Amino acid sequence: MCPSLRHLCHGLLAPFCVLIAMGGTTLAADLSPAPAAAVETPLAALPTWTFRFTPYGWLISLNGTQTVRGRSESVNASFLDVLEQSDSLVALMGDAELRNGPFALFGDVVWTKIGLDRSTVRSRALAPGVSGTVGAALSLDVEMAIVEAGAAYEVARLGPLAFDVLAGMRYWHQSADLSLGIAAGVQTADLAIAGARAIARSGSVDWLDPLVGARIRYAVAPGQELFLRGDIGGFGAGSDFSWQAFGGYGFDFGTYNGITFSGVIGYRALSVDYAQGEGRRRYEFDMLQHGPVLGISARF
Repeated sequence: MCPSLRHLCHGLLAPFCVLIAMGGTTLAADLSPAPAAAVETPLAALPTWTFRFTPYGWLISLNGTQTVRGRSESVNASFLDVLEQSDSLVALMGDAELRNGPFALFGDVVWTKIGLDRSTVRSRALAPGVSGTVGAALSLDVEMAIVEAGAAYEVARLGPLAFDVLAGMRYWHQSADLSLGIAAGVQTADLAIAGARAIARSGSVDWLDPLVGARIRYAVAPGQELFLRGDIGGFGAGSDFSWQAFGGYGFDFGTYNGITFSGVIGYRALSVDYAQGEGRRRYEFDMLQHGPVLGISARF
């Protein structure tokens, strides 16, 4: 190609070369990788409230002393004795817990009506200020309600093991009728006479105990838990002293409409030493109540 024609082509093509170069730069810029999208960190799920209700029966044995109108009787009755002789076969209990994370509110209600005859009740003594001898004890009938309420907090967790502390109140309501055989020397001025029996009636007796305690929970497997609870109370504010120990095993066996059902088996012991009044007004309940517990729990 002649030099003149070569210069003419270069002059005509130069603008297009510039445009192509600019376009290539723009295209390269357009093809550059887009900046990475920001990754959102999911928020931790907030603790939610769960509610558990457990109705169950407590097969009670009684060991201790009951004093009504200054007459003291020694009581030694197994739960088989109570089952055979009582108006109610078992103590009916309802336990409830409302939990949110480590914090929980709990409540517990027991009602029972127990009747015992002379095979399990023995005359023991008269209170100071009550004259006369002691007639043979024929029977003892006790109606009792126990209501607990309080709060618990999980202070430590090590794998499947959780440790709670708890505090609350335990309210007691009782009324007792002690039937004695009328014998020479028995003072009956403050007793109701029914045939050959003299009946000492306590009327309604109520008191309130503060309590503090702890609970250990151990997850054996998903849906299976061992638990042990202990508390002490009274401290002279209501009773002189009381203590409780309750251990058991809970196991899930099904879920229906979002409600998880569990079985509960265990053993509970509750002891209290309460007294009020003097002489013929003396009422005392120094008793250990203990026995197996069976129930079904619903959690939702």
